[in-house]
Amino acid sequence: MIRSDASRVNFGISMGGKWLNCIIVVLGCCWQAPPVAAQSPAQPGQPAQPPATSASSVSETVGGGEHAAVELAVERGVAYLLSQQQASGGIHDRDYETTMTSLALMSMAAVGHQPGESTPAGTAMVRGLDFVLSEGRQDPQGYFGRKDRSRMYGHGITSLMLTELLGMGVDASQDQRIYQALDRALQLTLAAQAVPKPRQFQGGWRYEPDSRDADLSVSVWQLMAMRSAKNDGLKVPAEAIELAVEYLQGSYTGRPVTGRPVTGRPAGGQLAAEQNGGFSYMPRQNSPSFTMSAAGLLALQVCGRYEAPEVLGAANWLQERQLNWQDRFFFYGCYYYAQGMHQRGGALASTSQQNVEKMLLAHQAEDGSWQSSDNQERNAGRVYATSLALLSLSVRYHYLPIYQR
Repeated sequence: MIRSDASRVNFGISMGGKWLNCIIVVLGCCWQAPPVAAQSPAQPGQPAQPPATSASSVSETVGGGEHAAVELAVERGVAYLLSQQQASGGIHDRDYETTMTSLALMSMAAVGHQPGESTPAGTAMVRGLDFVLSEGRQDPQGYFGRKDRSRMYGHGITSLMLTELLGMGVDASQDQRIYQALDRALQLTLAAQAVPKPRQFQGGWRYEPDSRDADLSVSVWQLMAMRSAKNDGLKVPAEAIELAVEYLQGSYTGRPVTGRPVTGRPAGGQLAAEQNGGFSYMPRQNSPSFTMSAAGLLALQVCGRYEAPEVLGAANWLQERQLNWQDRFFFYGCYYYAQGMHQRGGALASTSQQNVEKMLLAHQAEDGSWQSSDNQERNAGRVYATSLALLSLSVRYHYLPIYQR
């Protein structure tokens, strides 16, 4: 069950210094989630069942308060993920089992669960971590993308999950295993970044550790993992993060009237209309997409570039287009949009949160899962979509340090 506000304070304190920012909550409006059916911890080979709550009851709850509706949707989404846990401990319904398990674990942590807590989610997270850390999931070079064929996408996602759950293991032994796996993973990430590449690709990553080109989609996961690891106190060279930031900036499409790339900080935090733009999949493409623009917006802010011209321009560009259920890779873009616009604060944050919540609640399935309407994204499965939906809805909790401003 999702924590009440009072218990969220204890959650933040229990995680130590890394989690101190999580304890600032409004205690005067403690709210109890609507009752859901009791669950028993999932047994190996016997998936847990989602609460017997229909989509229609969510619609009814919306009338009684959006906060209650979101809490209930989150509970149902978590319960769906628990129902997909396999005997191995992995949480997946399609391929890329290491990566999907990592996404599921990160989404459950983002809405307030932690490994070892006395709930079905806490039990499942311990087993999920053990699965990710089990022998063979990471190769001797530190690569998480080979065993489940997820390549550098999966490597970055799993690395980010481990950085965010470092210190949350059920015991000292599991924490030590997280640290050791993460250390090897980061070394591979840094080595992949250092592979010689043409100028426009330097600082980025692509599908394989030895790739000699780069794209924004793969690179954002590596950059956020490195930034989170640095926040954890791990050894990540500042120049590696700076190189990755420079690579991302090379994919920005906004241009001033002169036609030169946007550089420097604009006076008063404003950009001319001609400078607004999105991010392309690759440098020099000049073809921004909603998903890549949201990804670039989040990644630059995670690295502290809150008022960079590219951030201001991308936020304006996204605001002009808005989120659309029919978008290609909707859940991927929704996750970046929700978290990236939340970082902007103010009206942009509140408006984007309302848009995301309204759209996701309207499309949640009876079993608590989400599924994409885009055929290509649909192939990734319901665990993928549900995990990204929960990460999108988690902006109201902001538990995970990587998403805190």
